[in-house]
Order: sequence, then structure tokens, then C-alpha cells
Amino acid sequence: MTFWKSMAGAAAAICVASISMADTPTLRAAVLKFGTVNWELDTIQHHGLDAEEGFDLEIQGMAGGSAAKVAFQGGEADIIVSDWLWVARQRAAGKDYVFIPYSKAVGGIMVPADSPAQSVTDLADMKIGIAGGPLDKSWLILQAYAAKNHDLDLAGDTEQVFGAPPLIFGSAMSGEVGAAINFWHFGAKMNAAGMRTLIDVATASADLGLDPETPLLGYVVRGELMRDNPDLVNGFAAASRAAKDILADDDGEWVRLRPRMNADNDAQFDALVAGFRAGIPAPGPIDEEAAGRMLELMYSLGGAELLGDATELPEGTFLQNGS
Repeated sequence: MTFWKSMAGAAAAICVASISMADTPTLRAAVLKFGTVNWELDTIQHHGLDAEEGFDLEIQGMAGGSAAKVAFQGGEADIIVSDWLWVARQRAAGKDYVFIPYSKAVGGIMVPADSPAQSVTDLADMKIGIAGGPLDKSWLILQAYAAKNHDLDLAGDTEQVFGAPPLIFGSAMSGEVGAAINFWHFGAKMNAAGMRTLIDVATASADLGLDPETPLLGYVVRGELMRDNPDLVNGFAAASRAAKDILADDDGEWVRLRPRMNADNDAQFDALVAGFRAGIPAPGPIDEEAAGRMLELMYSLGGAELLGDATELPEGTFLQNGS
């Protein structure tokens, strides 16, 4: 009899556990397989921050940003990473997407340590490698800065080579280009290798009247999910903030993450940690007035090709829950 009571008790426990697991919603994040966002998502999973907030985080590694957007728009993912200007464009086109801040990290124009270039004006007639395409946001902001402060047409007075971030990194390291604009983590590696920054995007943005504290990159969720399950979305935002707090203060956490960081040496590792920490946005809601100014400037630079019908900041672009 005791045996059967024990079996019955075990079965009941398994049943309760199964029900509990079934009741825990899964949040599917489609992100670049080797993107820096994985450091934060890994921290969420490792410390059980998702479980603390009542959800299970599932990470879907994607080959590229376009693949992630296809998965998201097709309903195969609940979260992707993009910039809020893309979210604003989608909202202006009738898509109900919402932005959760992730990072304010940006790059700049970098040159070799022994380059004769000492200011932006020295870039004239130089070949510049640029990660992305002609509508890359950093490139547009730096063009506006050069025109305003140095009467320099960066696009017209230089030769541009556009390509994927690893390609631009390699071109900069080999000397194939005289200057480079790359994503922040490749910029960190370039800095670790001895390259120096002529002007960073944050400084250029501030000079143009923008707020460099406005995070450009973030998580994107559907408004439908926010309405149907606000606790889930706010729980993810809270888990993201908790992970940022750990990464901001805990050096040991970075030691644990180092195998994922593709750092070839200590200098690269230190630069990546410093760059990530510098990009952590302050807690609290995004300043929508400052974001509106940025959108207006970006529309003046990139027009409808960049922002579609988003001539002003669409209402509801940002998740404003204090996270």
C-alpha cells in the first residue's frame, strides 16, 4: 500500500509540474546568432531572470537581421532587435510594433594610429569603409556633422566602400581603406588594435542638437502581445534591465561570457566590455521629444527611402513602463 501511495504521490507531483510548465509562457527571441545581444540574453537565462518574471526565454539564432525580421513578421518569433527608426517607419505604415530600449552604443570614424588625418576635414579624397549601406544612420549623422562644422561633403569628397561589418573590419586592419565607420563592437576591436577615433557618433549627434542618451537599438515586440499579455512584455523588459545591472557591475559575469565574445586577446575583451557598459541606457522612459528631433533630422537626411511615411514620431513607438 505504501508503495502505491508513493507512486500516486509522484504521479501527482509530475502532473502539477507539467501544468506549471504549461502555464509558463515562452517568449521567442530571434537574434543574430553571434550578435552582442546574446550576452544580455545569456545573462537572463543563466540567472533565471526570465523565470523570476514568469516566462521562459527561447533564443533563436539567426543568420542575419533580415531573416530575424522575416521570422518576426511571419509570427515565428515574438522579439527581434532593431533600431527604433525602423519601428517608427513600420508604425507609420500601419504595423503595430513597439520598441523596448536595449543599447545606446554607437561607433564613429576611425583611422589608423599613424594616419595623417587629425580632423574630419583631412578625410577629403580618402577611401572610407562603411558598415551597412548609404542609408546607415551613423554615416548620415556624420555627413550632417561634417557639412555643418567643416563645410565638407563627406559623400562627395570621399570614396566610400560599403560592406558587412567583418569586411569593413578586415579592410581597416589591412589598410585597404584609410578610415572606417563600423558597428560599435568592431570599433572596439579596431581600437584595441591601435586605431583611433576622429569623431564618434555620440559627439556628432550632440553637436547637431540631438540627445546621445537616446538609445537607438532595442527589442521589438508586437503591440498585440503588449495588449494581450502586458505582464509578459513588462516582465521581459524587467529581466533585460536586471541583466544590464549585472553586466554593468559584475566583472565575473564577463569572465563567464568571454567564450561567447569572440575576443582574440585581453585588449579586445576589455574594449568589448567597456563598450557594452558605455552603451547601457539609463533606466526610465525614453525622452520622446528628443527622439522626435532625431527622427526629423534623419528624415531630412534619408527621406522616405529611410523612413517611409514616418515624417514625425508615431504615437506608441516606445514602451513607456519606466524600464
